[in-house]
Amino acid sequence: MSKEHSNSKPKRTRRSFTEEFKIEAVKMVTEQGYKVSEVARSLDVNENLIHHWKAKFSQPESDTENEELKRLREENKRLRMERDILPLEMSIPNSHFLLPLCF
Repeated sequence: MSKEHSNSKPKRTRRSFTEEFKIEAVKMVTEQGYKVSEVARSLDVNENLIHHWKAKFSQPESDTENEELKRLREENKRLRMERDILPLEMSIPNSHFLLPLCF
């Protein structure tokens, strides 16, 4: 008695994609504003592949962008501190008029 597998799935062959194809897929997400899910669906690939390619082929930030980001983070930190301190100063009546008494 031989068993035949009527429900067996056909073997899947592993597809390979050129580097150009991967880069263009990443550009569709990063430069053209498409969602990863849209690109994956249109190219008939898994979303995880697009995420993987994006991590691999995305342009690294330039030094000037990194410097600006650092400057903005420092400014943000300073502004938050000022924001948090200002209500404390306002809660002390006439705090800006207080002078040390010297006799």
